Amino acid sequence: MTDILSLSVRSVAYHRMADALEMLGDTWRDWPDLAACAGAVSLSPSHFQREFSRWAGISPRQYQSALAHGEAGDLLRQGASVLDATYAAGLSSPSRLHDLFIAHEGLSPGEAKSGGADARLTIGRALTPFGIGVFLISPRGLCALGFADEGVDHKTGFLHPGYREADVFKDLSTRHRNADITRDDSEAERWAGRIFGDGGEIALAMYGTLFRRQVWRALLEIPAGETWSYGQVAARAGNPKAARAAGTAIGANNISWLIPCHRALASDDRLHNYHWGTARKRAMLTYEKVRAA
Repeated sequence: MTDILSLSVRSVAYHRMADALEMLGDTWRDWPDLAACAGAVSLSPSHFQREFSRWAGISPRQYQSALAHGEAGDLLRQGASVLDATYAAGLSSPSRLHDLFIAHEGLSPGEAKSGGADARLTIGRALTPFGIGVFLISPRGLCALGFADEGVDHKTGFLHPGYREADVFKDLSTRHRNADITRDDSEAERWAGRIFGDGGEIALAMYGTLFRRQVWRALLEIPAGETWSYGQVAARAGNPKAARAAGTAIGANNISWLIPCHRALASDDRLHNYHWGTARKRAMLTYEKVRAA
């Protein structure tokens, strides 16, 4: 009932939000303030803030920030200077661009432009409730979490090569192929303790397009032990017709477990297409159901 009510409320707001998105798409480089955005759709600032955030899953300011980050990132990767990217994004100084990139990627503009050549990352392995965890860590937070297996599958007699520890290390490392990556299993063990043991806030450092971040945010809303279809996730991310794109975004999630892509299923409800293996996905869902019960 709650989901139906939420979608009904967001449907009523659609036309106002479409106008707001068009306005922001035309003016984001000028960074209009909340009052100007609200005035464009004849709402009070507080009403607009609340309605936009409920409809889009992010605030108007976060949406402007995402547009600026995307524009600047494209320019940097095409060879533009940090200064040129700063002004193209409507920012007043490179320091503001730096803050923008740290907030969205966990990398500085220079690190993003060079493919992480100046980034210093740590990778390591630690035991988890779901086998060997491989952790990729930046000074600003967790960049990636994957899983590996030991031995052979007792049913097939062999181990899928993608799940071998060395292959998982390679998989995560090549996602930041130009970074300076150091092995430190003790650091990975500390992170494993925080994630699967002591709890508390976990800082994440990951990059994604606006739509992907909305999808990952929607995944966080799936209650532990439950599952949603890709279509439900797409609807929660603000684009109910984008089930296939939502599936792609779910598959692009670097931080397993914490951003629970294991709770999303394709339309046939089968446990397939999980990067770290369907057996692990089933174990994760069962683990959560038992704990919830």
